[in-house]
Amino acid sequence: MNIKANGIDIHFEDRGVGDQALVFLHYWGGTSRTWDSVIEALKSEVRSVAFDARGWGKSDRPASGYDIVTMADDVEATIAALELKDYVLVGHSMGGKVAQLLASRQPAGLTGLVLVAPSPAQGKSLPEDIREGMKAAYVAAESTAWTIDNVLAELPLSRALRQQVIEDSVGGAMVAKEYWPAAAIAEDVSADLECINVPVLVIGGEKDKVDSIELLETVVVPSLPRAQLTVIPGVGHLSPLEAPKEIASRIDTFLAGRAEGAPGPEDVATSFDSGERRQYRRQCIAPLR
Repeated sequence: MNIKANGIDIHFEDRGVGDQALVFLHYWGGTSRTWDSVIEALKSEVRSVAFDARGWGKSDRPASGYDIVTMADDVEATIAALELKDYVLVGHSMGGKVAQLLASRQPAGLTGLVLVAPSPAQGKSLPEDIREGMKAAYVAAESTAWTIDNVLAELPLSRALRQQVIEDSVGGAMVAKEYWPAAAIAEDVSADLECINVPVLVIGGEKDKVDSIELLETVVVPSLPRAQLTVIPGVGHLSPLEAPKEIASRIDTFLAGRAEGAPGPEDVATSFDSGERRQYRRQCIAPLR
């Protein structure tokens, strides 16, 4: 299905029913179907909405707008167009960076944040040779296969799943494939992370070569209020594809904790004393109105 949001057509897959929705954002090189096996393994009765980011899958491919701010605008506009009133953002890698920025805006209806091997909101500074190599990673099936085997995955993928990853990666718009390593990966969108006022679960892969456990422990988790880290043993950066049942199980547990009465966005301000609340409202709420 497609929906008009932020001036472009966004493709999304919409499955399940429930008052609460999970909104899935994929990694650089992926599409909405990156999440298929995770969604199938969920035991929670929720609606699952997975997007193709601009330039990927079946979404529009404009010539610009591949910066993190615009991609977060896309997601926010799509959520509004779908009229989601109670949802948890689930972002993987690039999608995790987009999700952090969007969560820092305190959007209406957001009740939780799940970050799977997220790229840090602070940005990553990479050597030029690495950036140039990344630009060529998804040019052809052969280069994508090499990237899967040597960078992205630790566990072997099935033949069908491997072919899916290759098709999704090679099939992306050239500008989308190039802009992430050239600029978006380095963008610093961390200024308002302290404004995130929902529970956060960070899921890392023990063998991740892209966003390592050390990076998550030293940069990502300390910068996110109310964040907890869980590690899946033996998997690499493509954990939604390598270990979908383990990802789904951790999401189910996270949702169960929310259902048991963990404070939501409307409750956070009441946990501060009056002086702290005034400062919090001035820094995090007033600028967003």
